[in-house]
Amino acid sequence: MSILIKDTTREEREQIIKSSLDCGGGCENCTGCWLGGGSPWDIYQDYIDGKREIREINEEYMSRHRGNRKIT
Repeated sequence: MSILIKDTTREEREQIIKSSLDCGGGCENCTGCWLGGGSPWDIYQDYIDGKREIREINEEYMSRHRGNRKIT
C-alpha cells in the first residue's frame, strides 16, 4: 500500500499517522511525543492536509531536532 499523498485520502493519512506513531498510550492528553518534537498530529499535519509527504517532514524533523549527524 502506498502512503503517498496522491494515493491516499485525508482519512487514510490520519489513520497512517495514528497507527505509525502509536506509542501504546494514545495521543489523548499527551503533551509531547516520545520523539521529543511535540505532538505527532502537529508534526504531521502537513501530510494529513496533503501538503507535504512524510519523507519531507521526517527529513526536516531529523535536521532540526537531531542535527545533521548520520545515524548508523
